[in-house]
Amino acid sequence: MSNQISDDVNVPAISGENTAGGFGIKGKGGVGVHGDNEGGNIGPDRGAGVWGESQNGFGVFGSSDHHRGVRGVSKHGIGINGINEAPAASQPDRGCGVHGEAVNGYGVLGVSDNWDGVRGVSNNGIAVLGQSQNNAGVHGETHSSFFAAVAGIQLNPDSTGAAIYGEHKGNRLAGFFKGDVEVTGDIRLVNADCAEDFDVTDAVEIEPGTVMVLSNEGELVPGYQAYDKRVAGVVSGAGHYKPGIVLDKQPTGRTRKPVALLGKVFCKVDAQYGAIEVGDLLTTSPTIGHAMKAENPSQAFGAVIGKALRPFHDGQGLVPILITLQ
Repeated sequence: MSNQISDDVNVPAISGENTAGGFGIKGKGGVGVHGDNEGGNIGPDRGAGVWGESQNGFGVFGSSDHHRGVRGVSKHGIGINGINEAPAASQPDRGCGVHGEAVNGYGVLGVSDNWDGVRGVSNNGIAVLGQSQNNAGVHGETHSSFFAAVAGIQLNPDSTGAAIYGEHKGNRLAGFFKGDVEVTGDIRLVNADCAEDFDVTDAVEIEPGTVMVLSNEGELVPGYQAYDKRVAGVVSGAGHYKPGIVLDKQPTGRTRKPVALLGKVFCKVDAQYGAIEVGDLLTTSPTIGHAMKAENPSQAFGAVIGKALRPFHDGQGLVPILITLQ
């Protein structure tokens, strides 16, 4: 085996150039290309085992059908460092500092004993973007007693962007936490009410906005009588008010609905028992699943659903209310 040595810091030990557009250097075997740096770190590229640079294409390209396309391991620095100084052009991967793609393994795997396994820095876009068809888009593990497995830091104090952003295209979980969550700032919820999942009767179709009461069987049923002290709340999700928090969301094998217990919610009302004005207390009515104005204070005690936030003078419909069970 030949050993190429250079004693000039500006001259590479091995240089490959292909003027026809093919590979400058191609390796085939157990490890296609292996780069080992034993400590020279005068410039940013002097500390790299493998350094790839490209003006228009890939700096480093790794492809694998069954394993890692590119694997970087570092005991003191960055396993893989990718920099792209130009925006994406004809293809999305042209704008990536590091682009990893694998059929059955990791697209990009970064391992470090003392620093970041994978670190992404962006001035205008997403620092790290992970997409997966069947597994985690981004997966982070750490054995540290202090550092997070996945960390997002927004360095611009005036930015409206999030340090960590999660989106689920199917209206399912954008984030999942197994364990405690500690927050030092505010939690801002865009939606309106605090709801809790309850088992409900499946004998009738229950729409959002329906007034619900407790049954003797322990499930909730639509209200069907006036001034019912068994009132539990209003099914959340009617109109443009959606639940901000849903408690006890778990499978029970029965039909469940989120019932608003606190906050703003649209509620079915029937004005035939009295025109409703802003601020009027509402209670259950003889109309199934509907509220009415609480005209009798003594009967309403313990059966109040909430306060009307808009007037409603005729017929049946939906009215936004402030849930205040009492």
